[in-house]
Amino acid sequence: MMIAGAAGVGKSRLAAQAVAGLPGYAVVHALGTETAAAIPFGAFAHVLTGPPRSGENLLRWAARHLRGQAGRRGLLVSVDDAQRLDQASAALVHYLAESGEAQLLVTVRSEEPQPAPVTALWKDELLRRIELPPLTVAEVGQVLEAALGGEVAARTVRQLAGMSEGNVLYLRELVHAGRDSGCLAERGGAWRWRGEPAMTTRLRELVGDRIGHLDQDEREVLELVAFGEPVGIELLTALTSARAVERVEARGLVVTVTDGRRENLRLGHPLYGEVIRGDCGTLRTRRRLRTLAEGLEATGLRRHEDGLRAAVWRLDSGSPADPAQLTSAARLAWGRQDPRLAARLARAAMDAGAGVGAVAVLGEVLTVLGETGPALSALSAVSVSVPLSSSASAEAEAEAEAEAEAAGALAVAGAWASMTEGERAQHACSLGMNLAWAGADAEACRVLDAAVATLTEPGWRQEAYVYRAVADCFAGRMGGAAESLSEARACAPGTARGLAHAAALRTWVDAYTGRPERALAAAGRTAEDGPGREESAHALPTLLDALCAAQLFCGRPEEAARTAERGMELPAAELPVTGFAAHLAMAARLRGDAAEAVRRCGDDLARLPEREPYLGRCLAEQAHAFALLGRLGEATRALAEAEEAAARWAFTRQHVLSAAVWVAAAAGDVAGAVRRCLAAAEHAERHELRGHLMFALHDLVRLGAAPAAVERLRELTSLVEGPLVRLFARHARALGDPAELREVAGEFERLGLLLYAAEATAHEAAAYREAGRGTLARGARTRAWALARVCSGISTPALIELATPELTPRQREIVQLAASGLTNRQIADRLMLSTRTAANHLQAAYDKLGVNDRTQVARLLTVL
Repeated sequence: MMIAGAAGVGKSRLAAQAVAGLPGYAVVHALGTETAAAIPFGAFAHVLTGPPRSGENLLRWAARHLRGQAGRRGLLVSVDDAQRLDQASAALVHYLAESGEAQLLVTVRSEEPQPAPVTALWKDELLRRIELPPLTVAEVGQVLEAALGGEVAARTVRQLAGMSEGNVLYLRELVHAGRDSGCLAERGGAWRWRGEPAMTTRLRELVGDRIGHLDQDEREVLELVAFGEPVGIELLTALTSARAVERVEARGLVVTVTDGRRENLRLGHPLYGEVIRGDCGTLRTRRRLRTLAEGLEATGLRRHEDGLRAAVWRLDSGSPADPAQLTSAARLAWGRQDPRLAARLARAAMDAGAGVGAVAVLGEVLTVLGETGPALSALSAVSVSVPLSSSASAEAEAEAEAEAEAAGALAVAGAWASMTEGERAQHACSLGMNLAWAGADAEACRVLDAAVATLTEPGWRQEAYVYRAVADCFAGRMGGAAESLSEARACAPGTARGLAHAAALRTWVDAYTGRPERALAAAGRTAEDGPGREESAHALPTLLDALCAAQLFCGRPEEAARTAERGMELPAAELPVTGFAAHLAMAARLRGDAAEAVRRCGDDLARLPEREPYLGRCLAEQAHAFALLGRLGEATRALAEAEEAAARWAFTRQHVLSAAVWVAAAAGDVAGAVRRCLAAAEHAERHELRGHLMFALHDLVRLGAAPAAVERLRELTSLVEGPLVRLFARHARALGDPAELREVAGEFERLGLLLYAAEATAHEAAAYREAGRGTLARGARTRAWALARVCSGISTPALIELATPELTPRQREIVQLAASGLTNRQIADRLMLSTRTAANHLQAAYDKLGVNDRTQVARLLTVL
C-alpha cells in the first residue's frame, strides 16, 4: 500500500498505527531524509550490515539482509517519506515490491517530486495508492469533540477547520495554542474559539519549516500575497518578478484561484500568512500595504472591490485616503456582511472629512452590532454638528435609547434642511432602521414617512419604502409591509440595491404570511449574486431567513436545516438578519431531536448582541426545546429571558408565545398550556403570521383541545399554501378515527416530522383502545413507542398518555404536576381542588402505575 497526502495530514501516524503490533510479520522501518538521500542505501543503513558477496547484485544483497531480519516470519517494510529516498534505496523498494519478497507500506508527500522507482510503484500497479485527504469540517468536529472531551460549537469547528484546512498536525497545534492562550475555552456549555489564531513557537516552527528557505524576491512575493490576498497575478508580477512568482507557485506556497475573468493568487495555507506577517515589522508592513494600494490604484480600480481593497490597504498603511473612497468602501464592506470593517472604514471616512453618507453607514452598522445607543448618537449628531466618538458609556447608551423618539425628531427637523436628497435618504433610512431595531416603532415610521414625503428621486424613494417595510415587519404589520413593498416596486427606475432588498423582503413577507410555495419559487428566481447584491447588506441573510421559514412551513425540516447552515456560514456573526440557529432548532425538534435544538440555540446565543431583535427568537426556541425535554427549570429561565428580549417586536414575540405553551405543558398545566396556545394563535392571526398560526392551531390538537382548532384549521387550508397545513387540518379531524390517524402519522413520518408522527400514532392507539379493540391498540402502541424512541427524552401530553393509558385525564394531569415537583397543596391550588381530593387522585394514579412516589413517576413520564 502507498499512502499519499500533504505534509501533516497524518500519513506517518496512520502507517505507524497500521504496523504496530502486527502479528506474523517482522517490520523493518525506513525513513527518507534529505541527509540520508546523499548516501546510497542511506534509508536502510541501519539494517544493511556486512559487505555483499563477490559479484552479488546489490539489490539482491540488500534484500537478503532484510529477509534475514524476518527469520521465518513474513517481512514487512515500512517506508516513510519515500519521496526523499536516495536512488539506491528507491530501487530497493521497487525491487522488493516487484519480486514479492516483502510486503510494503510506503508514505509519500503528494505535492513533492518523487524518485522514478517510487512513482513506478503505483503507476505499474505494484502497490495500491490511496490519497489521504485533509479532514472534512464534519471530521474536524469529531476529532475536536474526542480530543477536548465535550461539545464544540459549530462555528468553532468551522473556524478551526478553516485555519487548519483539515491538516491534523496544524489542527493539533492550533488546539494546544488556543487552550494555552485562552482563545479556546469552554463557554456556555461548549468549547468556543474567540480571537485571532495564537501562534506558538512550535506551530510557527512547523509552518516555517513547511515554507522553507526563501530568496529575497520570493519573500517579497509571499509578503505581498500575505498582506493582500487574493492578489491578481498581473498586479503581483508588475510589483515583483514573474520568475519569483512562478517559483513560489511551483513550491505550493501560493495557489491560483479564479474570480470571474481574473486570476488571483492566495497563500497555499492560511497559517503561512500568520508566520509571514509575523516576521514583518511595523515599517515593512506599512511599506508592503502602501505598495499594494498604489499598484492597484494605478490600474484604475476597475472593479468595485478594487476600491474597497485599496481603501483598506491605505488605511492599514497609515497613508492618506480620499473620504469619498473610504465611504464607498465602507458601504461595500457592509454589503458584503463585514460590519466590523464597514464601521472602521466609516469612522475613518468621517475623520477624513466625509459627510452624511459615512454617518449613515456607521449608524446602520452599529445598530446591527447591538450598539443602538452610539448609532443613534452618531445619527443625531449630524443635526447639531457635535464631534462623533466611536463609543459611548453604558449610561449614555441607555439614555440614548430611552430618548429615541426625541432624538429622532431632532434629527428630522434640524438636519435634513441642509442635506442633499441623497444624504437625506441615507440618513433617514439609517435612522429609521436604528429606531425600529431599538423597538421605537412609532418614531421609526414617522421618520421614514417623512422621508418618503420629501424625496423626489425614484431610487431614494424606493430605499425609504423598503426600510418602511422593514419597520412594519418588526412590528408585525405584514399587510403594511406588503403595501410599502408595492410602493417600492412602483418607484421606477429604481436602484439595483433597492431592488435586491425589496425582492428579498417580498420573499420574506410571502413566507411568513402563508405563501411559502410562492416564497420558494421567488427565492429560486432571485440570484444570490444578482445585480446590487454586493451592495445590499440585508438581501442575502433576509432571503435565507425567508427560505428557512418557507421550508419549515411546507414541512421540509431537512431542507430548512441545510439553508440555515448556509446562513450560519455567512462571513460575519453580526448580520442584518441573524439567529439562524432558531430555524435549526425548530427543524431539529420537529424531527424529534430536542437535545440538538438546545445545542443549536446555544451556538447562536454565545454570539448574538444583547439588543439584537432575533435574540428573543433564539431564546424562545431554546426554552421550547428545554420544555420538551422536561428540563423545567432551564425552560422557565430561558422563557423569562426570551420574554424580556422579544418584548419590543411583535414578530419575534410569536416564538415566545409558542414556547410558553410548552413550558406550561412541561409543568403539568395542560389547561394553562391550552390558554396560552389560544393566545399565541390570536397573536399570529392579528399580525398575519399565518405560518405560525397553523402551528399554534395544531398545538391545540397535540394538547388534546382539537375541537377549538378543527374549523380554524379547515379555513386556514384556503389561506396557507403547502401540504403541511392540510395535514394539520386532517390530523385535527382524524381524532377518534384510528385508520385515518395511521395515515396521518405515515405522512408526518414521510416528511421527517417524527415527533408529530409519534403523537399521531399515540392518538391512534388511544382511539383503538377506546373502541375496545385491544389487539390493534397494542400494535399501534408498539409503533408509537418505536417512533417515540427516536424522539429521545421528549415528553408531550400525547406521549405521556402513551406511557400511562390506565389513568384518567384528571389523574394524568395531577401526576404530571407531581412529577414536576409540586406538593399536594400546590396541586390543589392550581386545579382549584381540595388537598385531600388531589392526594386521593395521586394515590389512585400510583396504584395504577405501580409506583410509590413522585421520583418514580417522573422517571416513568420520561417515556424514553
